[in-house]
Amino acid sequence: MTTAALAPAVLLASSAFADTNEAAASTNPPAPTAPDHGAADASGEGQAEQDRKTILAIIADPMASEYMKEAGHKAITDGPAAMRTFIETEQHRIRFDDYQVAIIRLLNHAGPGLKEGIKDLLRTDGLTLADLRHFYEVTQHQLRDDDNKVEIARLTNTAGPAVKEAAKKALLGTPADRAAFLEKGRHLAQAEDDRVELARIDEGWDGPILSEAISKLLNGTPTPAELRHFLEVTQHELRDQDNRVAIAQIIDGGGPELVKAGRAALAGTPADRAAFLLTGQHQAREKDKKAEQDNDKNNGKGHGKGDGPQGQDTSGTGTRNDTGTNTGTPPGTGNTTVTPQGGSGSALASTGAGDTALIAGGAGTALVAGAGFLLAARTRRQGSGS
Repeated sequence: MTTAALAPAVLLASSAFADTNEAAASTNPPAPTAPDHGAADASGEGQAEQDRKTILAIIADPMASEYMKEAGHKAITDGPAAMRTFIETEQHRIRFDDYQVAIIRLLNHAGPGLKEGIKDLLRTDGLTLADLRHFYEVTQHQLRDDDNKVEIARLTNTAGPAVKEAAKKALLGTPADRAAFLEKGRHLAQAEDDRVELARIDEGWDGPILSEAISKLLNGTPTPAELRHFLEVTQHELRDQDNRVAIAQIIDGGGPELVKAGRAALAGTPADRAAFLLTGQHQAREKDKKAEQDNDKNNGKGHGKGDGPQGQDTSGTGTRNDTGTNTGTPPGTGNTTVTPQGGSGSALASTGAGDTALIAGGAGTALVAGAGFLLAARTRRQGSGS
């Protein structure tokens, strides 16, 4: 951009850059120090020497292309007539081509507005050297500044407080202020916002790896580019390392589903690990909990049925074992609801006194039945002995 801005001044500084029509209308070179015709006509040597100096000035200009330099040296070598032709016509034809090349090269770093302006210019019929020169010296800078304004406004949409403040000043300033903001100022302002963002991340993150790296960075003297790279790249790598450690700790001693999901996350992508910590681990825990509850429920039904046939009504005898322990509910579940084994599904809520009556009733029934069996056995023995 600096070279482009200085180029017009360089071009204007050389008297050899006169307009094509002006050069064609005069037999003198377009240099303010050219001698008059009388001095040149005396021997012919004065005009040739002046032409040689003019050509040397043209090809010494920083904007002179290699083709311009080659053509100028060739004209000097070929003699006075060739030098005059170079000054009057050839240099302007070459400069026309050079301006076109220089303008096309502007596309490499141009914004949308400047690109469109270049395309419109090159599509113009009857394009002259004056048109090219004006675009290169004036119009391109106007279009570039318009593009800079659009870019600065775009940056403020997602920028932090420091960048927004600096952008506001640039928009109210000069074209040079806007160019300076985009080239350097925005990076300095972004560094201020990045420091604030890193401190916020450190405060809300529990992982030791990332937190330690942030502290080390902020306590040093990082460049704006280093701060930006840390936020855009490094922090995500360190987050994933912390997530790996956290997952390994979670699945250590966990249930089958939790271990399975955790191992899958460790073998997956950083996004998989983040998703496991956010939701996956809880879903896996629920599966393990349900499986455990189903297992406890199945174990409880097995004890309650005793040795009776499946579906047989063993109410009154199946809710207790020989030691009087209630096996209808798994130990430690806290469930005090009693469900008869007849398959009715209706629950009898435990009320304390009701439980005692139920237990007593069951024991009384067992005693009566036992006395009846004993009496029948004695009768059979007495009958056989007589």
